[in-house]
Amino acid sequence: MLRSYGKNCFKFSENFLRITFPSAAPTTEQVTEQVTEQVTEQVISLLICFGQEAESSKELMNRLGIKHRQTFLYTYLQVALTLGLIEMTLPDKTNSRFQKYKLTPLGRKYQQELLNS
Repeated sequence: MLRSYGKNCFKFSENFLRITFPSAAPTTEQVTEQVTEQVTEQVISLLICFGQEAESSKELMNRLGIKHRQTFLYTYLQVALTLGLIEMTLPDKTNSRFQKYKLTPLGRKYQQELLNS
């Protein structure tokens, strides 16, 4: 292990050994490629319908022409949240009637790529 990572990964104190492994953080391009592979047609349509402001689930459902709330929540919203393309404005109050959603920087970038293609 010492040969693979080097001495600077190991910190010794009186009673503890702390091992810190270096991280190879992916670049934005790699992240975008990974997200692109996982994005469904439903999520693409959700990203395209987002404006500049945060929007409620009802507003988004109306824009998409979706009537069934469960379908929207599980096929569109949850997938986009899991992929980090959108975020909640009230993350501590997930069931609030005032909950709105907005694009993350990654979601905004992906939206621009979709609109420009």
